[in-house]
Amino acid sequence: MHDHTASERLASYADVLAGELPDTWTSTHLTADDKDDLAELTDRIWDLDLVAASLAEHPLQQAAVLSRPDGAQLVLIDRHDERDGFLLAAVAPHALPDEAYRGVPEPNGIALTDDPFLGAEQVAGDLLVRYDRALAQVRHNALGGIQPSQPDRVVLTWQPDGSVATAPADDRAGTILAAHGFVQDPHSGIYRLKGDDSQAQARALREIGPQLDALGIGTALQHPAARTAPTAAPASMPPAPAGTRAPTARTR
Repeated sequence: MHDHTASERLASYADVLAGELPDTWTSTHLTADDKDDLAELTDRIWDLDLVAASLAEHPLQQAAVLSRPDGAQLVLIDRHDERDGFLLAAVAPHALPDEAYRGVPEPNGIALTDDPFLGAEQVAGDLLVRYDRALAQVRHNALGGIQPSQPDRVVLTWQPDGSVATAPADDRAGTILAAHGFVQDPHSGIYRLKGDDSQAQARALREIGPQLDALGIGTALQHPAARTAPTAAPASMPPAPAGTRAPTARTR
């Protein structure tokens, strides 16, 4: 039988926590009826420690997902011991290739006090710092050395095969790129313009400039730089479903 009191307590805690974290966060409550969403969420929990151990014993029956506009997500779940409070874990980004996670340590979750205001301080000073660092690393890896664009500038990078690739910051630029022959990779979000027809490629590059400029978006064309990770990190394997991880296999 579903414990409505526990469910309301989790949802209320998540709402307060979302309002106290830096930047803008929203909270969504998943119940036992959301089986598919809970299963998908379990697969993306980015943890090899406390939260993974808990999920191995207690599969998710409910959770609260905290989301930030840039795609970052945290998941709040129940504790199953004698202590009050909750567990909070980072959620891995959607649909990045496994290679993007190599060399990136898991931003393992933490146990939170039952006071959401104190909990927010714990998150901001610990988990969120490690999560943002890990996010930057995997997103950089997924770009394959392509410099991310900014909202007011699209960076186009020549590739060894003669194509041009870019990772636009928003859909405004993406729409224009797609209209001129750039094809978006659904996993990384990178747009590529083939180089097998150099005249067509040159024409497309000439035409997108004025259209982007009309939106207040500049362009820059560059050769790829050597790939370096944002920060040095020990090697680790790509994320696997948290519920199937063995905490005893950890190397950190």
